[in-house]
Amino acid sequence: MIESANSRFQIPPEYYLCCMTLTKTISELLDLRQETEWIEYKVNNYKPQEIGEYISALSNSANYHDRDKAYLIYGVEDETFEVVGTDFKPREEKVGSQELENWLATQLSPPIDFTINELIFRGKPIVIFIIDATRSTPVSFKGKSFVRVGSYKKALDDHPEKERKIWNNASRYAFERATALEEVSSDEILELMDYSGYLGLLSQAVPFNKIGILDKLVQDKFIVSAFDGSDNFSITNLGAILLAKRLDDFEGIDRKAIRVIIYQGINRVKTRKEQTGTRGYAIGFEGLISFINSQLPTYEDIGQAFRSEMSMYPPLAIRELVANAIIHQDFSIGGSSPMVEIFDNRIEITNPGKPIISTLRFIDHSPQSRNELLARAMRRAKICEERGSGIDKVVFECELHQLPAPNFISGDNYTRVILYGPKTLRQMDKQDKIRACYQHCALKIVSGEFMTNQSLRERFGIEEKNYSIVSRIIGDGIDAGLIRLYDEDNKAKRYTKYVPWWF
Repeated sequence: MIESANSRFQIPPEYYLCCMTLTKTISELLDLRQETEWIEYKVNNYKPQEIGEYISALSNSANYHDRDKAYLIYGVEDETFEVVGTDFKPREEKVGSQELENWLATQLSPPIDFTINELIFRGKPIVIFIIDATRSTPVSFKGKSFVRVGSYKKALDDHPEKERKIWNNASRYAFERATALEEVSSDEILELMDYSGYLGLLSQAVPFNKIGILDKLVQDKFIVSAFDGSDNFSITNLGAILLAKRLDDFEGIDRKAIRVIIYQGINRVKTRKEQTGTRGYAIGFEGLISFINSQLPTYEDIGQAFRSEMSMYPPLAIRELVANAIIHQDFSIGGSSPMVEIFDNRIEITNPGKPIISTLRFIDHSPQSRNELLARAMRRAKICEERGSGIDKVVFECELHQLPAPNFISGDNYTRVILYGPKTLRQMDKQDKIRACYQHCALKIVSGEFMTNQSLRERFGIEEKNYSIVSRIIGDGIDAGLIRLYDEDNKAKRYTKYVPWWF
């Protein structure tokens, strides 16, 4: 522990290191001796509305100038760049009943990551907002977008040439290629990244020397050599998010850690346990899946000679859905990460971002991902499917275990999959049955077969004498526009074949 010079309180070493990093950042910005379009200096003008507009303007301007971050600094005069200190204490500020930081975050669209830091710099109190450049669309505050023009904050609508470039930048941005940590020595890289664990996933031997290890990390785009001829490297977001021994070592990346929340009952009123991942996705995946499976309800399977505890949910389905949530998330949505929520009667797996394709085409569509480099690395590590058949397996496993059909939901800025616990046919509602009918029909087609009354009876575990129950479910599926007759001229109901609407 480190003791503050003006306090008897003990300061954790990680806090001290954070202050050292911030001190270095502020010093480098002041050395520029200018207020750029992605840096704003102020002393005490900290009206909440003004701060929100500056966050919008600085985030958009950072994108325009191809910068990863923008900065709003209180305690520095904007003309002389003299450090004079500030009486702004953001942690104590409120807007109505909301804390300032939370209020600002709720007014920004799309959500972006920003951090508020208070520290003593050159003996003076300083506040620095570190703001992510927008990566998807121009950032608006309370519905209006701003941008910096010289040292002035302007409405983005009045500068279409800047808005056009921001949109163009957003369309070509790849999260994986951006920098997570700059000016890192080779020894620091070996300390921060679990290279041996990753090579083990690939069934590759660890090179005998440091140069060989670094070469492999460069080849896989996990690190990038410095262009100034030094021996330093930059760790990419891809390298950090996959191989980090500790996600907390990478500011911003740590907010993408996967959360697992276990609730008591069937709602979110009472939380029984919550755990957030601490390691990179590739390195920590098996541990994550083991933890999730250990929290799932089980039942006792009595065989001829032995009893065994069986998970209520297919382990393969859990694995595929968690991997999909990781790979298909939208990293441009700040402050959110993949999340697994476990209830007594269901599991919900959510990732940031609307799906690229319709949820109705998840079963048959060729694989597409926002994050191709991440997807490729996860496939090489045998964590996810290479052929895009992961959802097919999920649906098949649910059918095999006689579970209700999974529910794929597309929200405004999220994708959610719900796996339900066992239900009898009587307990299923009409939508449960229609969804199961459609998914069964789609799964049959991608398997080179057709859905029939008999195949759907087998899926639901219904006896042949009750074929009329299945006929009604098929009729509801046709009325919903999800399935259709394969051969309209076939009048023999016993041999009628059905196909999805898109076939």
